[in-house]
Formats: sequence, C-alpha cells, structure tokens
Amino acid sequence: MWLTRGLRGWGAKGVTKAKAWRTPEVLFTPKIHRDLGNGNGRPASPAQQPLSCYHPTTTTTHCHCCRAPPHKPSTPLIHHHRNLSTTNMSLLSEEKAKFTAPGDLSTKYKVKEVHRYMVDCMTAVGTPKGHAAALADVLVAADCRGHFSHGLNRLEMYVNDVKQKICNGGAVPSITKESVSTALVHGNNGLGPVVGNFCMDLAVKKAKETGIGWVCTRGSNHYGIAGWYSMRASKEGLLGMSVTNTSPLVAPTRAKKPALGTNPLSVAAPGKDGDDFVLDMATCVVALGKIEIERRKDNPIPEGWALDKDGKPTTNATEGMQGALMPLGGTELHSGYKGFGLGMLVEVFCGIMSGGQYGPNVRRGMQTDKEADLGQAFMALDPSFFAPGFEDRLGDLMNHCRNMEPADPSKPVLVAGDPERQHIGKVEEEDGITYHINQINDSWKLAKALNVKPMQ
Repeated sequence: MWLTRGLRGWGAKGVTKAKAWRTPEVLFTPKIHRDLGNGNGRPASPAQQPLSCYHPTTTTTHCHCCRAPPHKPSTPLIHHHRNLSTTNMSLLSEEKAKFTAPGDLSTKYKVKEVHRYMVDCMTAVGTPKGHAAALADVLVAADCRGHFSHGLNRLEMYVNDVKQKICNGGAVPSITKESVSTALVHGNNGLGPVVGNFCMDLAVKKAKETGIGWVCTRGSNHYGIAGWYSMRASKEGLLGMSVTNTSPLVAPTRAKKPALGTNPLSVAAPGKDGDDFVLDMATCVVALGKIEIERRKDNPIPEGWALDKDGKPTTNATEGMQGALMPLGGTELHSGYKGFGLGMLVEVFCGIMSGGQYGPNVRRGMQTDKEADLGQAFMALDPSFFAPGFEDRLGDLMNHCRNMEPADPSKPVLVAGDPERQHIGKVEEEDGITYHINQINDSWKLAKALNVKPMQ
C-alpha cells in the first residue's frame, strides 16, 4: 500500500489535493484507515471477506440453507431447502418492533464506531469476526464514498441472510476451469466479497502475468458496491472492471414488469498519483437502495425513476419498490433502450457466461425456495502491455474536463470518482459519517433486537 495524492476538493480555480491511501476499500484517507479497528486497516484475505445475498432491506422472508458436512474448499456445498412461514421469518422485524428509539440520538458517528457496530451485529448472528469485519469494511466504504444506499442501509439485509442461513458464511469459492488468462469460479453460495475478492485477485494475478485476466463466477451473492472490486485492480496499477447481475427489478423498454436486475458495472483506471478514474453505476436510472433511502425519509422520488405495479410512472417510493425500476435513460423517448442494452450486456458477462442464473431466472427478493446463484465478472488489464504514458494521458483528459468553464459557476465539472473523493474529504473533515435520523433509529432498534451495543 502506498501513499498517494488522491483526495480532491474544489477551489475557486481548479482542484486542490489532499493525501489519501489508494486502496480498493474506499480510497480511505490515512485517518480513516487508522480509525478502522481491523488490524492495520487493510482488508482481510479473500477467503475471509464476507457479504450476503441480494434482497431489499425490508425483506425478511428468506430460505434456510443447511451447510454440508465438513468439506474441502474445492468441494461445492450441498444445500437443502424448505419453505418457511412468514411467522418464522419475521422474528427479527417483530423483535425490532418491541423497541422505541430514544429521541436524542445523534446522527453523526465516527468511522471506527460504525465499523464496530456492524461487526457486532454480524457476529451476533454467528458470522465469524474476520468475516464480519470484512463486511463492515465494504459497508463503511460505501458510506464514506457517499453511497448510503449500500452502507448502513444494507446491514439488516446481511443480518437477515446470515441469521436465516440463506447463504453460507463459511463457504469458499473454487476454480472449476481456467486458462492462463481466464477462469470460471463457483462461489458455492458463499458471501459476496469472499467470492468477489477471490475472483478479482485471481484476475489481477493473471493480468500481471499475461496482460489480461478475466474471471467469471456463479453461485455468488450480493457483493456490495461494484467499485470495491474495480479499485482492487486499480490500486495494483491495472485497469479493473467488475459487473454483477441482481434480482430482476428493471423493466425492459416498453415492458411493464421487471426482467433484469439493476446490474451495476464499475470500471477503475489507475491515474497519476492516485487520481484514478472510478466509474461505479447501475444500468438503471437509480439503484433500488436510493428509492429505499427516500422511503425511509418519507420523501417522494423524482419522476422517471420507477414504475408502479401497473407499469405507470410513479413518484411514490413505496409504489416504486413494489413495481419496477426504469433502465438508464428512463422512457424510450429519452433513450431508455440504451440502459436496457447495457443491462443486457452485464447479463451476458455474468449469468450467461458463468452458467449461473440470469435475467428473470434470478431469485426475487421475497423468494424462499432457491439460492441466489448470482453471476459476476471481474476483469483486470495491464496498461503497460499497450502504449506508454497511460496515466499521463488519462490525467490530462480528466483535468481538461475538470477545468472547463461550467454552465453553473457554483457547480464545477466533475469526472467519475470526484464526488466520492469529495465525500471522503467531508467525512474526514467532520470526523464522522452523518446519517439520516430514520436510519439511526432503525439501527438502534436492530442493535436492541440483536442484543448488541448501539452506535455511540
């Protein structure tokens, strides 16, 4: 790990710089790294990194999975499924409902304390501490980067999945086929980052040897922010790409029902002195988590985000969660078919190439009779195998765009990765992450339901 100049803030002219660690976790600043109570702040080994299955935060009806007898890492786990009653599966929600959060809760918490709370919640449901700490790294990274839909907002989903044994926290991925530059991996229904880190590390290794590494996996689960993995490659001086399919939530152009997932993609390109280009986006207008955030705040959603259950555009967050998301671009008039095409492309790389579930076959959030079996793909590319001067040219292009005269003088031009760097700077300047009070109230109730210490 090396120190770079990667954190950007905006002045009257151009950009000022501040130090930041170039890490795959979050582009954590040195202080945030020190604050994380996980050894030296670096991620655990790939086999120790957890996450969980994909479900909306409000979902509590997941299936039981029984772990197979002791097995070798290369041996896929066997799972036996049975339907669960809503009564059994709603125990956590029922426990939370017993508590009323105090009226004087703070909304800003130190990174270390948020991390501690997340670890405690996960270990309370039987997650090994190393796995819990790795999951907390991913969630804290999301919140530090300003992606609140995938941070604390997602914690209860992981708690539910582990508590109800919908995915196997102890499983490790195995390679089923490989060449010098490619590999097919089976996640064995393991936790998302365990699978994701394993795959990207393998892609990086192959890229350093051959110039490119491409790894596909099936049998995985929700792996958090896609940028976590692309940055894992860019920190090694490689161009990284990560894509995943998800539960079908997005309606194809001209359709009224969902058939594709939000299918995010991330590309990270190593820039000079850590000034990386980091694109991390869903292939729909917004990720479901952003609608969840607005629902938690009791806010309406902008027109063009979602359809209701009848396929009509809606500004009601609850109706949007019950209906379908719109592909990037929105309506056909506004080129939504392009977002639809991007979502299909992700499916080609993920479910179709890996042999996992794809499109409408991916398990719905409320489905309780099969594993998620998500498909994911990870690519690492060594720019040194091509023309020299990659970082210089990338930096020149990024700075040219940044220094262009903005249409609104109060809003300078940004490139992919800049908003996240700004938010990381805000977190460090304020010495903590600020959440909405509704999120904090919910986290307090979850802590009480799990009998763990709430965030202080």
